[in-house]
Amino acid sequence: MAAQEPSPPSSLEGNKPGFPKKILANNLEDKHLCNSCQKILRRPLQAQCGHRFCSFCFNKIVSCGPQKCSACIKEDLFEEPTSILKQGGAFPDNAARREVEALAAVCPNEGCIWTGTVKEFEASHEGNCDFMIILCPSCKELMRANEQERHNERECPERTLNCKYCKEPFLLKNIKAHDEICPKYPMICEGCAKKKIPREKYVDHIKFCSKFKAPCRFHVVGCDTSVEKEKIHDHERQCSYEHLNLLLDLELKMTCAPTLTTSFTPLPSAMGLSRRCQELELKVSTFENIVCVLNREMERSCTTMEAYNRQHRLDQDKIEILNNKVRQLERTVSLRDLSIVEMEGKMREMSAATYDGIFVWKISDFTKKRQDAVAGRAPAMFSPAFYTSKYGYKMCLRIYLNGDGTGRGTHLSLFFVVMRGHSDALLKWPFNQKVTLMLLDQNNREHIIDAFRPDISSSSFQRPVSDMNIASGCPLFCPLSKLDSKNSYIRDDTIFIKAIVDLTGL
Repeated sequence: MAAQEPSPPSSLEGNKPGFPKKILANNLEDKHLCNSCQKILRRPLQAQCGHRFCSFCFNKIVSCGPQKCSACIKEDLFEEPTSILKQGGAFPDNAARREVEALAAVCPNEGCIWTGTVKEFEASHEGNCDFMIILCPSCKELMRANEQERHNERECPERTLNCKYCKEPFLLKNIKAHDEICPKYPMICEGCAKKKIPREKYVDHIKFCSKFKAPCRFHVVGCDTSVEKEKIHDHERQCSYEHLNLLLDLELKMTCAPTLTTSFTPLPSAMGLSRRCQELELKVSTFENIVCVLNREMERSCTTMEAYNRQHRLDQDKIEILNNKVRQLERTVSLRDLSIVEMEGKMREMSAATYDGIFVWKISDFTKKRQDAVAGRAPAMFSPAFYTSKYGYKMCLRIYLNGDGTGRGTHLSLFFVVMRGHSDALLKWPFNQKVTLMLLDQNNREHIIDAFRPDISSSSFQRPVSDMNIASGCPLFCPLSKLDSKNSYIRDDTIFIKAIVDLTGL
């Protein structure tokens, strides 16, 4: 029987090199240093040659194949094969790990007064310190972690803002460019001085604003006056003589220009001038009628266009509403799919559960799952839960197909786990029932059997305070060599594990 330590989360296991030296509150000893990164050991492994490495550093060294131990070479102690570093050629040095994790530590970040142990530093302070220097991903400025929120909201020149008018996001440096194109930006009418007119409605406003100044209709012939729309007719009546003279000058220039000569041309008689004026007035009247007709067509076209625009906006709003409904339905369907998957999992667990303390666990696709365990992708597997009775203890099994602890790489490790159940308050604690673990011979000849009675002082058998207790069982349950050779334990790429809990006294 052996109690298995809980596996730390992968984020703390092997994805970081050693701790920086300056976290130690006391003097640093060489035995606490990694022989690769020369930092304080994190998750130390001891190689066959006796040198220690961080788990991250060792895996990095052997990731490209077996390598010579640089520390052995440096100390002139190199000898094969013990000085060759290779995958699986080192074991966790728990004694060194406990010694390192018990060292007094301080935070290396300037201004931080945190103190504790190396273990506490790694578990709760490393990566969470408010005084840690971080890099802004947008402007690349360095700052303390406790200043990041203020920097992102108030100081970063590359921060994104939401326009207070149209609510669209834009970069701070583009604020002027956005204000020039924002469809909701408030404009002021130059005619009636009305404020807060959205830019998208400004053209419509000045089209009908009676105070807005527009050029006189005779600006094409020389009238430079801009008049408020409500006074345009008064201006044309008051300045009709000036407008007529402008038209007359234009007509004279157009008529007389081709016939101008250097010789003297007599002035036209009064009768001829009067007739000329009548012709011009007739032309002006004709032009005015044409202009009126064109204006009415333009107004009709503008009205039609405005109706189309309104309809287009309504259609866009409807499309947006429908899109929102579709997104809402998609979210609802996703939530229901998750609920269905969860219910299916619970149903599978319920269908596999037994209530007599006897459980047979079928593990299919053994070869693939074993390869995943060797590669480290899925080192451990949990069985479905089973019970001593309907209202009894809840339990499961945990298996390492490539071994764990002292059995890693050499044995199949099998553990027994006490789980938190609905009836724990009615049961006797600690758990004290004999447990028998078996790897079944599918020819029913020679089963591999191991049994143990719980150590009632171990936390593994106390009443669970989380989903499951620390696993306990047999790290050396079955040599892998037995499974690799021709045997009757594996058939059709499937093995069967059996657990029997003695119900005596329950």
